[in-house]
Amino acid sequence: MQAHRPSTNTATRRRALQQLAAGVALIGLAGCGYKLRQAPKFAFDSVRIAGNESTPVSRELRSALLANGLQVLTTATPAASAPAQVVLTVVTDQRERVAVGQTAAGQVRELQLRTRFTFRLRTAADKELIEDTELLLERDLSFSETAVLSKDAEEALLYRDMATDLVQQVVRRLAAVKSL
Repeated sequence: MQAHRPSTNTATRRRALQQLAAGVALIGLAGCGYKLRQAPKFAFDSVRIAGNESTPVSRELRSALLANGLQVLTTATPAASAPAQVVLTVVTDQRERVAVGQTAAGQVRELQLRTRFTFRLRTAADKELIEDTELLLERDLSFSETAVLSKDAEEALLYRDMATDLVQQVVRRLAAVKSL
């Protein structure tokens, strides 16, 4: 019994249809205004981070701003030596862990992890660009006393993921400022 092989004509037709479908998809996406997210463009070149600047989210935010080409100053940098165009004040950077589910015996079964981040952005002349803005992220985590070490690792991973998400949101909000 011979194995059925598509003829070269059929294979050529199939390839042409796949290319046509890909082309139609690209034209459709271009026509609706879709485009990939690009690197943010900021209306300022330097930013001073003030307030709670030693928290995990603040440190990751500093790294993200540096990676996007901004000069980032902190309280360790004297204000007179290098004035910043804007001041990003970290008002609150707080982690919360709340038990939301329990067994009949009172053992914790489900936790909710929260990260609350509040910031504001002002110019060096104290003009408000972004008023106090609070970002709150929540993640649910099942809990088991028999797997405490793995749940601790999972909790740390979720907090790290939330910090990354918060940083991306803050960077997008900073990029939305069009003029000083």
